[in-house]
Amino acid sequence: MPTLETDLTPYATMLSFTRYVGRTGPKKASFVSGLRRARQAKSGFNPHGQLVKALKADIQFRTPGTHLAAVVQAVKPRWQPLYEVSAAGATRYLETLGDLDKVWLAQTRDAIAVIGGLPVKINPHLGLRYEGGRAEAVRLHFDEAPPGDEAVVATLHLMAAHMDQILPHAEPVLVDVRRGDVFRADPATKPADIDRWLSGEAAAFAAMWSTAA
Repeated sequence: MPTLETDLTPYATMLSFTRYVGRTGPKKASFVSGLRRARQAKSGFNPHGQLVKALKADIQFRTPGTHLAAVVQAVKPRWQPLYEVSAAGATRYLETLGDLDKVWLAQTRDAIAVIGGLPVKINPHLGLRYEGGRAEAVRLHFDEAPPGDEAVVATLHLMAAHMDQILPHAEPVLVDVRRGDVFRADPATKPADIDRWLSGEAAAFAAMWSTAA
C-alpha cells in the first residue's frame, strides 16, 4: 500500500478526494497537480488537531463548550481567529447531540478503499454511541466554504460503504464545523449509482496524477 511519506503512486485521503470531486474542468487537474507537488515536498500541516481534541473532551467530560472555549485561548495567536469561528460552530454542533450524559465517545478505525484503482484513506474524526445503542461515525468539515453537494454525498457514501471496518452498525455523519450543520445520507440515493460516479472520478484522478509526473 502506498504511503504519504515515501511513495508517489496515486493515493488520496478522503478529504482530498472529496475536495477533488467537487471541482470542475481544469480545476480538477490543477488540484491533483498541487496534491502531487505537496506529496513530493512532504508538506502538510493540520491546524485543527487541538480543536478536535477539545470537542472530544467536551463530549467525554459532559462540558458543553468548556474545552472548546479554552482551546481558543490556548492556541498560538495566528490560529485564534480560525479557532474562534470553528469553536463557535462546534459548540452549536454539541447542542445537537442533546443530553451529553447519554452520549459516549466510541473508537473508530481508518479504512482503505480502492475506488477505480485509486486507494482512498477513509478517516472519520470521532465515533459516538447514544443511549439505546445508536452509533455514528463523524467526519468534520473545517473549510471556510460549506461542503458542496458532491463532497457531502461522496463523504457519507465512502464511510457507509466501509462502516464494518470503521465502526460497525454506525450511521455516517458529516459536520460542517464552522456553521454547526449536520449532514446525513439521503435514503433516496442509490449506492450503485454513487459507486459508478466515484469510480469514474477516481480513475480520472489517477490519470491526472500520472500526467503530472
